[in-house]
Amino acid sequence: MKKAADAKPEPASHDEAPHAAGLRRRVSMADVARLAGVSSQTVSRVSNGHEGVIDETRERVLSAMKQLGYRPNGAARALKQGRFHTLGVVLFTLSTTGNMRTLEAIADSAAQEGYGITLMPVAVPTQTGVRGAFTRLGELAVDGVIVIMEVHLLDSTTVQLPPQVQVVVVDSDAGDRYSVVDTDQRGGARLAVEHLLGLGHSTVWHIAGPKDSFAAQRRAQAWFAALEDADRTRPPVLYGDWSAESGYQAGLELPPECTAVFAANDQMALGVLRALAEQGRRVPEDVSVVGFDDIPEATAFIPPLTTVHQDFGEVGRLCVEGVLRQIRSDTPERGVVLVPTRLVVRSSTAAPAARD
Repeated sequence: MKKAADAKPEPASHDEAPHAAGLRRRVSMADVARLAGVSSQTVSRVSNGHEGVIDETRERVLSAMKQLGYRPNGAARALKQGRFHTLGVVLFTLSTTGNMRTLEAIADSAAQEGYGITLMPVAVPTQTGVRGAFTRLGELAVDGVIVIMEVHLLDSTTVQLPPQVQVVVVDSDAGDRYSVVDTDQRGGARLAVEHLLGLGHSTVWHIAGPKDSFAAQRRAQAWFAALEDADRTRPPVLYGDWSAESGYQAGLELPPECTAVFAANDQMALGVLRALAEQGRRVPEDVSVVGFDDIPEATAFIPPLTTVHQDFGEVGRLCVEGVLRQIRSDTPERGVVLVPTRLVVRSSTAAPAARD
């Protein structure tokens, strides 16, 4: 008779194995191989979706994985393959409509491609802050980076992106060094100005965004060019910071002779509507107002806002498409891709009223 110490324990039933194994340790590839009666290499091939495994064997391995509660070690596989299926996104703020909607579109497009995103915010929009973000980038497991810039820092020679990471930039003049995706800012602004001039307004006032914003600069340049091409007087530029409050303050500065305003975004246009209402000036009977962005709330403004539509979804999709193309080819790209804009005419614009 054998001693109790020599007695072999009864093997765990299939129902008990996953629970017991989960309590003791993480289920390994070798555990799956033993249960399925195959090699660890076969388990690896099934786990990674490789062809060349007969259906019967594949089903047996998948069944063993399910029974044991096996989860592939994604980090180890990523290190082996040199791919982490994660994209980094560098940006300064989430407070603006453009950044929020672009980030949302990037996240959606990345998820459709089986990628996650890692945010790398830059707390202070300075060259030092940008360099710090890129330094942290070197410590993170990302395959590529999408940079959402609103100021001129990326054009500085002191700011260099890690050469081993593929990059796409949103809203920058760095197309000679990187792949850039942007809305056709100039084309959209010209549509707004030409619409107002076409209604019969003698000139168009402009409330611009921050002076250090590429988008604001492009829109202001297009406003100026459209007036110059039409041989119209150019009023002084009023500046805001993208907020409704700044649009309100600028709206209070509009002189009585102003009959048409192009605001560089919808939030500032909202502030203009409030300022005009407080002054007893009707929109569009006395003053026509056009915004830029076409935010969902633009239809609920009083009156509903004529604005330039930006396709943020397409911008995000092209960013992800571009960076993945570079990752897969292991080849950096340069140049600028512009996403077209369109004018959405609502009730905030009309021909100027006849004056005595």
